[in-house]
Amino acid sequence: MIKDIIQKADEKMNKTISVLKSDLSTLRAGRANPTMLDRIKVDYYGSPCPLSQVANISAPEPRVLVIAPWEKSLMKEIEKAILTSDLGINPSNDGSVIRLVVPELTEETRKNLVKVVKKTGEEAKVALRSIRRDANDKVKALKKDGEITEDEQKNAEDKVQKIIDSASKEVDTIVAAKEKEIMSI
Repeated sequence: MIKDIIQKADEKMNKTISVLKSDLSTLRAGRANPTMLDRIKVDYYGSPCPLSQVANISAPEPRVLVIAPWEKSLMKEIEKAILTSDLGINPSNDGSVIRLVVPELTEETRKNLVKVVKKTGEEAKVALRSIRRDANDKVKALKKDGEITEDEQKNAEDKVQKIIDSASKEVDTIVAAKEKEIMSI
C-alpha cells in the first residue's frame, strides 16, 4: 500500500522532470537545434501534424536549420506554421527546402530567456510539491483509517521527502545548465 503510493509519487516526479527537459529543449539558445521546432504543428490535409512527421529537419550549420518536406505541396503550410509560431524566425523558401537562420541573441533577449527558464523551473518545483502533498495526504488517510501505524506514516513521509529533495536538485541542475547555455556566447 505505502510502496504503491511512494512508487506513484516517484513516477510522477520523473514525468515532471522529463516534461521540464522537453519544455526547455524547445527554447532557442542562439544555436540551431531541431528540437526548437517540436511544438510546431502543420496543417496536413486538414489535421494538425507535428512538423517532424511531415519533413526532415537538420542543422547543417550552428545557426541554420534546414527543413526538407516530404511533399513539396506542404511548403506553404510549413512556412505558415513557422510564421504563426512563437519562434520569431522568418523562413526562407528556395522551392525545395526551407531555411531558418537563427539570429544571434542580444543580451536583453538572453536575460529574458533566463527568466523564462527560471519560471519554468519554478513551475516544475510547484508540481513536485503538489505530488508530495498528494502522496502525504494518501499516507495520512491510511493512518487515519488505522491501516498503518504512526511510525510507518513517518517513514513513508520521509521517503517521499527524500524523493522530492532529489527531484528538486535535478530541476536546479537542469535549470542551471540551460541558463549557462543561454548566457554563453
